[in-house]
Amino acid sequence: MAKISKETFSFLKDLEANNNREWFAENKPRYESAKEEFEQFIDELMLGIAEFDNSITHHAPKDCIFRIYRDVRFSKDKSPYKTHFGAHITAAQKRSDIHSKAGYYLHLAPGGTLLAGGAYMPNSDWLKKIRSSIDQDASQLREIINNPDFKKTFGSLGGEKLKTAPRDYPKDHPEIELLKHKSFVVSTNCSDSLVLSETFLNHCVQVFRTLYPFDQYLNNTIE
Repeated sequence: MAKISKETFSFLKDLEANNNREWFAENKPRYESAKEEFEQFIDELMLGIAEFDNSITHHAPKDCIFRIYRDVRFSKDKSPYKTHFGAHITAAQKRSDIHSKAGYYLHLAPGGTLLAGGAYMPNSDWLKKIRSSIDQDASQLREIINNPDFKKTFGSLGGEKLKTAPRDYPKDHPEIELLKHKSFVVSTNCSDSLVLSETFLNHCVQVFRTLYPFDQYLNNTIE
């Protein structure tokens, strides 16, 4: 069974302390080894997810993993590399459409690993359809996010919200707090000891199994 090693965490910690091209070039073999390990982990994670959500089976792991190279063109922070590994596993057909479907996100970083999912900053058409579904009948979404296992795993619904009612909805709408959301996301943090354990892969699969009805609800609004 795939697992995350101390060597991968050590590489990411050292990269955070030496985020420059010269150091990265000197440590390229360490990066390649950590990248390969993460790719293998995502491969087995996808097999686990496919047991309850076969919509993601057309992707290879590398299609779901984000590049470690940062786009610094419009950023004040010119650090060339991300100091984490990230993967977003979705049913989207193209890599460029990675945020067009709700899916399963793993953010791997020493002291900052999390599992998340949902609709992150959905485009205007998708957002309108989510809000329309809530407006017509929010009971299904309420049932999902109020499920005891879901709440125990993720807590409350997160994501950026408007300060007031969205256009076309009254301020006294009974579901106004849900309608204010611009993103519909949930997440759960993972300790370093859990990430480095033999059980982390199974933990990820179980968390994403709990997430699945939430993702399915959001994706059904556009299908």
